[in-house]
Amino acid sequence: MAFVVLGLCFALSVLGRGLGESFTVFLKPISDSFGWDRAEVVSIYSLTALAGGLAAPLIGRLFDHSGPRTVYALGLLLLGSAFTAAAHAQALWQFQLSIGLCVGIGIALIGNVPNSILLGRWFGARLSTAMAVIYSATGAGVLLLLPGSQLLIDAIGWRSAYQSFGAAAFTLLVPLALLPWRLFAAGAPHIAKPISDELAEDAWTLSRALRHHAFWALFATFFFTAIGMYAIAPQVVAYLIDAGFAPLQAATAWGFSGVVLLFGMLGVSALDGLIGRRPSVLFSYAVSIAGILMLWALQVWPNIFLLTGFVVCFGSMIGSRGPLLSATAMKIFRGKRLGTIYGTITIGSGLGSALGSWSGGVIHDLTHGYDAVILLALVSVIIGMIPFLVVPALRR
Repeated sequence: MAFVVLGLCFALSVLGRGLGESFTVFLKPISDSFGWDRAEVVSIYSLTALAGGLAAPLIGRLFDHSGPRTVYALGLLLLGSAFTAAAHAQALWQFQLSIGLCVGIGIALIGNVPNSILLGRWFGARLSTAMAVIYSATGAGVLLLLPGSQLLIDAIGWRSAYQSFGAAAFTLLVPLALLPWRLFAAGAPHIAKPISDELAEDAWTLSRALRHHAFWALFATFFFTAIGMYAIAPQVVAYLIDAGFAPLQAATAWGFSGVVLLFGMLGVSALDGLIGRRPSVLFSYAVSIAGILMLWALQVWPNIFLLTGFVVCFGSMIGSRGPLLSATAMKIFRGKRLGTIYGTITIGSGLGSALGSWSGGVIHDLTHGYDAVILLALVSVIIGMIPFLVVPALRR
């Protein structure tokens, strides 16, 4: 049963993350259709990340009180409505409301917060590996939906492509509602029981977690790392096109990051078991930094070798720390209020993703280039690594 739950969570994550990241392909056609500058269009993506991050603690609380059926069904309903509305949008604020706010919340409702809580009830000591599988869904979604989105846009236009996304989300509502969610939510008895016993002695609340240094260390790591990753990610396809690559080649190359992300996620989680959490996380940061440097070099020497190196290094590590951070948070703050606490921690990721993507767009418009954007990404990733060097709870 545990692997059935894992497969379901993976499928939902593929759908949510793939739909969210598909905006990197829609960025140029939407911008060309309306004549908006890069910062205006990227603000849509920024709102997606911000809305998902700010909604995370509320989603965790909703999961704690109403269970997975309600949370996941609301997510699909919101996604279907948002993409259908976006297909008819004519003004920037309409895209910001639909693709920004509504898609962001919809992705969060079927994403990492509810999936992490649900899997925590089934996998126990193997949670970091299970979470690596779920986080790799970002890569699978990118691999499937970025080239697929480009093909849809080329064939039927970006409006009809969004209409198709909405119809797909609505169609999935019925089979999802019929699943045995009460059984899924119960968890494995040998895992659920120790959590209940522990609560009697040492119950975590949100207010207590907010006073613990581990909470803010994890928050800061999520925040600064997300700035670094998402200052670049929304503009990767546009960057590669500007560097001289064909649009479908650029979309496919970045979509291929979905393949390497799976290996990156599982590889870093395997390292966690071999050399420990802190060395594994620091290794992932080193590989991310190498990828950022290769991206910078691509605008000077655009070639397939640097492109491959960037996709492998940056793409494989773009979310590789997530499973380990999630497992760390769940080990420290486990209990019946875990959803609320973990959701609040992940606000850092949402805020960082929003700030990074928006700042990247503004900096590009101000400088008419990418050097300062890449510098922002590099500095932010280095800062995101610091808690694992200095904070006692994360060094152990």
